[in-house]
Amino acid sequence: MPDVYDKEKRSEIMKKVKSFGNKSTEQRLIGYFRENKITGWRRHYNVKGRPDFVFMNKKIAIFVDGCFWHGHDCRNTHPSDNKEYWEKKRAGNIQHDIDVTNSMQARGWIVIRIWECELKKKNKPILLEKLKPLLKTMQKDLT
Repeated sequence: MPDVYDKEKRSEIMKKVKSFGNKSTEQRLIGYFRENKITGWRRHYNVKGRPDFVFMNKKIAIFVDGCFWHGHDCRNTHPSDNKEYWEKKRAGNIQHDIDVTNSMQARGWIVIRIWECELKKKNKPILLEKLKPLLKTMQKDLT
């Protein structure tokens, strides 16, 4: 579907967008935590790397990555306009994600990255698989 704005107007709009979390996807993950009785998390806790959620006592960091911005290859995440710009932008985001993950792991953190599309109901088995390390540590605390 073509954009309703011309390129200059779209550029102006996008420049005003400041990134700090994706509230709707993070809210879905919070719902999943509550549904599975996962406790002990903190949202946007001040840790180098800025994960979306942390479990400080377990040193587990969770990032919820938007499929478009972080380069997932699921449906409708490849723009048809200005491809070169977006490929460069997304490649930078992907490299940043790799650097942050490596840095946190070097400091002893378990890093879990969740794609936005994995928070959909049909993808819950994938999400459950990714959260297994977290669920295992939670079960140890209960026993």
